[in-house]
Order: sequence, then structure tokens, then C-alpha cells
Amino acid sequence: MFATKGYATHAADQPLKPFSFERRDPTPRDVQIEILFCGICHSDLHIARNEWGGTTYPCVPGHEIVGRVVKVGREVKKFKEGDLAGVGCMVDSCRTCPSCEEGLEQFCDGMVLTYNSEDRHTGGITYGGYSTSIVVDHDFVLRISDKLDLAATAPLLCAGITTYSPLRHWKVSKGQKVGVVGLGGLGHMAVKLANAFGAEVVLFTTSPGKTADAKRLGAHEVVLSRDEGAMKQHASSFNFIIDTVGAKHDLNAYLDLLKRDGTLTLVGIAPEPALVGAFPLIRRRRSLAGSLIGGIAETQEMLDFCAERGITSDIELIAIDKINQAYERMLKSDVKYRFVIDMKTL
Repeated sequence: MFATKGYATHAADQPLKPFSFERRDPTPRDVQIEILFCGICHSDLHIARNEWGGTTYPCVPGHEIVGRVVKVGREVKKFKEGDLAGVGCMVDSCRTCPSCEEGLEQFCDGMVLTYNSEDRHTGGITYGGYSTSIVVDHDFVLRISDKLDLAATAPLLCAGITTYSPLRHWKVSKGQKVGVVGLGGLGHMAVKLANAFGAEVVLFTTSPGKTADAKRLGAHEVVLSRDEGAMKQHASSFNFIIDTVGAKHDLNAYLDLLKRDGTLTLVGIAPEPALVGAFPLIRRRRSLAGSLIGGIAETQEMLDFCAERGITSDIELIAIDKINQAYERMLKSDVKYRFVIDMKTL
């Protein structure tokens, strides 16, 4: 075991503060990474404040990790000391279930999250990327290109793959019309990626002030979702819509925009169940679906795709002692579009 510095919260109603703990020494299959940057995901806030239940304290959040390899176990062949590496939302899985065998570890019932999961090595709880280092099984470590800004690459490990995976699964391609609902941390990545896939991208927002930024990011059109006339102009015209909004809103309005056999996929998590009418689905064989992150192979595919095309997240880099202020600003949507912690400030 070796000493590690980080930031943790010790109760749902307490701020994050400096926290010292121990990481396991690398096993023959492990990679030890010095963390350079860690993105802040809205789910970090939910878990830190136990808003989804099940949080174990102390809790060290963080699952958008980019760093440099400082040590590898003797069985590790894919990484060497000095390599750039990343860690996303999970650090292990059962390896044997149908989902794991298909490269869909994110759906494994035995998936081990990067933080707030049972740590099979120590018997405690996994601690995340708001820290100076992490030790992860090499099968769950990702290669990071040196072509891109490292800080801006960190959110790809969650926001990037969360939006890339459904776009790929539902075969978004050139010539299709794709809608993106919401322009936040997830939405801005969905716009960039859908554009890179060659789709005609339409952003739906409640904020008129986001029009110029949406077009800068790659949207071809921006529709104010509260404008019923503007919405009706797009009726039954979309192949695919990805909904990134984490607040209560009317899904039926977007189902009406889908073509026959079109799909509305949710990646945002609203606090209350949505009321969905059967008729918008039935009359054109539309689908309402959901998507999580992606498996390890798909996450690597996404990172390589982004490196080839120069795609990163739009970020605001912060010192770690500003983490609590960043959480409050996230609640006010006061960030364009993702906070990233510079770990040299720890």
C-alpha cells in the first residue's frame, strides 16, 4: 500500500475537503497512474450528496481521469512507464457474463465503478480520480493520444463515451437528421460527435442565448423547444434524437419529431419518471430507449476517433480547492461545458 492524497466528502451535507488514504501496490496485472487531470461529472455531485442513495463515506469522486503511467505489473504488455493513460467510469467487471463477453462491461451486474464500489482488492470502497494517483487493472486502462489537449480530453472518458455509444449503436451516419436535446456537458459533446458522424444536427434548447455557441460546436440548426410552431416544423423528420437533459421535461414532444422507426434515446437522468403516451410511439413504430456509457473497446474506439478528428470537450480548468464552488456552479449550469481539475494543484 502507498499513501495518496485526494479530496473527499464525509457526509451528504458536507463539502469536499483534503483526504489522505492508501492505494494498493500494483499487482502483476495493474497499471499505476499519476493523475494529471480529472473531469467533474454531474453524477459526482449526485453521488457525493447521496442523491441517488447508496453512497459510502468517505467518498472520493472522479471518473474522467487522464494521467501518466508510473509503474506497470510484469504481465502488462499494452502500457509502459511514461505512457499517457486514462480511466473512465469502471475499473473491473466479472469478465464472464454475456455482457462482458460481448465487450459490454458497462451492463455487467458485477461491474466495479471507479469510485463508490466494493474494492475487491482491499475489501473497502473504490476511490476515484480527485486524487494524485490510481491503480487499475490493465484491461480497464485506456490509451490517450498526445495529439489532443490532455485536460480537455478528460471529459471524453464519461461525457464523450456516453454520447458516442448511442450514436454508434443506433448507426447514426451521413445523410441522417439527428436531434440533440440540451446543450450542457453531455449535449455539447453529442453535437460535436453527431456532426463528426456526418449527420444534419439540430439542437433543441430552452435558452435563446445558446444559439451561436451551438452552431460553433457543430449544430446546423437551433430550435427553441418552447416554440410550438418551430417544433411542429420538424414533425416526423428525425432519424434519431439523443436527450441529454437531467431535468423534468416533456418527452412526447420529441417523440412526435421522429420518423417511422426513429429512436429517442435518453442519456440524461431526470429526477422524476416521465409520462409517455402510447400513441406517439405506436402510430409510427417509434422507440424510446436509454443508453449508459460504453464498454472498454468502444471507449478506446471513441478516444481514437476523437484524436483523429481533433475533438475534445470545451472545459474550464480549476484548482482542486475550488471544487465545492464548482459543484454549486454546476447546479446553476454556470459552466461551458465541463469543469476539469488540474491535479498539480493538489
